[in-house]
Amino acid sequence: MYHHSGSVAQQTAGSVTGILDPRGKDRVQAMLFQRCTWCGTAMYRRLLCPVCQGSDLRTERSEGLGTVRHSTVLHRNTPAARSVSLIEMAEGFVVRGRVIGPPIGIHGGDRVRLSTAEDPVRGEPVFQLVDEPFRAWT
Repeated sequence: MYHHSGSVAQQTAGSVTGILDPRGKDRVQAMLFQRCTWCGTAMYRRLLCPVCQGSDLRTERSEGLGTVRHSTVLHRNTPAARSVSLIEMAEGFVVRGRVIGPPIGIHGGDRVRLSTAEDPVRGEPVFQLVDEPFRAWT
């Protein structure tokens, strides 16, 4: 029987999975993603697997480490320039987020760590650079 508050399985599992909930007390380091039980593909905020179209997804917790795949500087809808980056996480999924730091200093290949699971304004994850890369004359 369907109920708007979720299925019985989700309600029973809520007490166990509440530890990994990004809205919980461990909000700073908790990033949840889905993994397809059929083909093993990792994905972020999906209803169906993009590879096999399976709907049997299990929720896992990311360690929060990733690499910048692409970064763009935006100047609209904000008083100052901000960066929007595609981050490839160590678990194999790609997420769009913001990297803290000067937008001109963020490049593809930079290693990042999750800072906040969800920005309160834009609702996207926020990352920080793990180490400043050496870039001579760039």
